Amino acid sequence: MGVHASTILADSWINWDVHSLRQLFWIDTVSGLAYGAIYALIALGYTLVYGVLRLINFAHSEVFITGAFAAYFTLKASGFSPGITPTVGTGETVAYLALAALAAAAASGATALVVERLAYKPLRNRNAPSLVFLITAIGASLAIQQLYFIWRGGNSEPAIQLVVQSVQFHLFSAPVNNIQLAVVTSAVVVMAIVDTFIRRSRLGRGIRAVSQDPTTATLMGVNRERVIMLTFLIGGLVAGIGASFYIMVIPSGVIFNGGFLLGIKAFVAAVLGGIGNLRGALLGGLILGLAENYGQTLFGGGWRDIVAFVLLIVVLMFRPTGILGDSLGRARA
Repeated sequence: MGVHASTILADSWINWDVHSLRQLFWIDTVSGLAYGAIYALIALGYTLVYGVLRLINFAHSEVFITGAFAAYFTLKASGFSPGITPTVGTGETVAYLALAALAAAAASGATALVVERLAYKPLRNRNAPSLVFLITAIGASLAIQQLYFIWRGGNSEPAIQLVVQSVQFHLFSAPVNNIQLAVVTSAVVVMAIVDTFIRRSRLGRGIRAVSQDPTTATLMGVNRERVIMLTFLIGGLVAGIGASFYIMVIPSGVIFNGGFLLGIKAFVAAVLGGIGNLRGALLGGLILGLAENYGQTLFGGGWRDIVAFVLLIVVLMFRPTGILGDSLGRARA
């Protein structure tokens, strides 16, 4: 195949729409930051668990979708009819949002603890190799996913639109609505709280000590099992909060396998920012959200996911530890 023929074939596959990218740049930026904030909240769980156990917890995607189901059914039980936009005041809306977030965080946190106690603790007791942990994580993910399929079937839940979108201000040519503003702001605040907790609190210092040297930390009086449980709990709580934001951005996204691709992308975000680095999870999530939006506008919607993974490969080629490659154990107060 000649160079000219290859160029024609590439042009037929890829839509090089630079004009649209210029026109939609700020709109894509705002939307990308909102999606990226959700990726970042899920990525935090991957980063925390890897930082302490050197384990990629692929069941974390199902921890996330558990929170989404919990938020959905909490809102439904509270009087919101699926598919109908509620007409309630601001105060009542905030109360329902807080209720959904609390339910999602509690459900995800509990699920993360159950997965850790049932799937990973027995393996630690037997000093199982790392590969066994990885296989178990994948198995736990698929098992939980199929349980939800048996329970709810293969269709997504009817949408519950809790918040009516309204433009708050414009960022250059892009309107910024209340949902996007709430998601990005809340994600930054949650990440700041977790980062401060890890760096400043006594329990946080215990997490960092176990991450850096588990044996020495145990000899110094740190309860390793308690630290591991706390790590899974924090990751689950934050994933639940991310799930409550997710159903605000995508009201019809609650489905049995809804966490799978989102979890994979959150893992990509964690590695991109530097897995084991809390601030890297936030940075990686935001960068990934932006890259996906820019990519689908430039190349076409079918290339959205491809752009995400190509970006990861390119970054790791030049910086294998990620953008902010410091480990959790080396975090400085």
